[in-house]
Amino acid sequence: MLALKNWDIDLIRSEKRTLLGFFSLYMILCLIILCFFTFIYYSFQKDLLLQEKRTELQNYTSDFTLRLKDLHINFDKYKYYPRDERYNSAIFDSDKKNIFSTLKSKEVDLKKVIYLTNDDKIHFITQPESYYLGTKYVVIEISQSRNWIEELSDFLFYFNGSIFIIMLIIGYFLLNILIKPMKDALYLLDRFIKDTTHELNTPVSTIVSNIEMINKDTLDEKLKKKINRIDIGAKTISNIYDDLTYLTLNNKIVSQNTNLDLSYILKQRLEYFKTLADVKKIVFIKDIDDNISIFIDEKKISKLIDNLLSNAIKYNKIEGFIKITLKKNSLIIEDSGKGMTKEELENLFIRYKRFDKTVGGFGIGLNIVSIIAKEYNLKVIFSSNVNKGTKVEIKWQD
Repeated sequence: MLALKNWDIDLIRSEKRTLLGFFSLYMILCLIILCFFTFIYYSFQKDLLLQEKRTELQNYTSDFTLRLKDLHINFDKYKYYPRDERYNSAIFDSDKKNIFSTLKSKEVDLKKVIYLTNDDKIHFITQPESYYLGTKYVVIEISQSRNWIEELSDFLFYFNGSIFIIMLIIGYFLLNILIKPMKDALYLLDRFIKDTTHELNTPVSTIVSNIEMINKDTLDEKLKKKINRIDIGAKTISNIYDDLTYLTLNNKIVSQNTNLDLSYILKQRLEYFKTLADVKKIVFIKDIDDNISIFIDEKKISKLIDNLLSNAIKYNKIEGFIKITLKKNSLIIEDSGKGMTKEELENLFIRYKRFDKTVGGFGIGLNIVSIIAKEYNLKVIFSSNVNKGTKVEIKWQD
């Protein structure tokens, strides 16, 4: 992602989701591998500990069995269950019923030979050759210090942490390899747009300036219509040129924010787009309060309005209308066009995304609107109904 930002390239939402999904899956797999390693290593260390204690417990068991045998033979004389400070013990009959016990742990698993309990005790189970006092199972219990588990936990924490960091670095490089073709394609596209806008600068400026110098009132009706068509084409090209220039140079443009008379600017832009609207016989319905001010860069607010008006004209129907309402802290532009589906509304601001291939454009207008809105904390709210029209509301705070 960082590499793309350094190239002034934005990923569309679906591409970001794909890359995020890949990276998330990679991290989940890394965590699964680390958890599996932790489980295997813990099991190995536990088995190693039990094996180390096994000989000691076997000696305790032999000693206890001899004392149990002595008690069995001389039961009338002693009648005292064998006890030892080194370990606790218990005896069970063939039905696995407890005959007598000094164990600290309440639960005993007679199916195992040696195991570690949840309360840090080690149980060792044997079966004597003879049933002394009816004994089928002998259980020897010793306490195990928690030092080993604490040391093991510290080791696994630092080891897994180091491995996880290494995997993150590897994942970063894998992600860069994955998105390199995408970066190259987007870079070439942006490079092409920059070169195209540079070449368009002189002819577009020449056409627009010369048309503005023509006094249409002195022309006959036939020639006036031809000039109007040229004017419409020139303004369309000029608007596209401005969009492309803003898009490619946005990061290098220094905003000159001032308190602007938005009412005046909006009326100017409506006058500019009147020729384009007249071609489709679209009527502007104006409800513009005077002296509405906003603190913003003049070129950027003009560009935002231009893109909204251009779309309202482009996607409108013949003999439709565009209602423009300007109140304090609110600008609403509503058209009678073809409208949009819910899915299209969710993807409005994606760069190069076009929903209707029958009309011109590069799919960058609303992306520019989004960029400007984010810069100035403008709230942009779109609502639309298919075949009924679209409404966009811009809200801001003083």
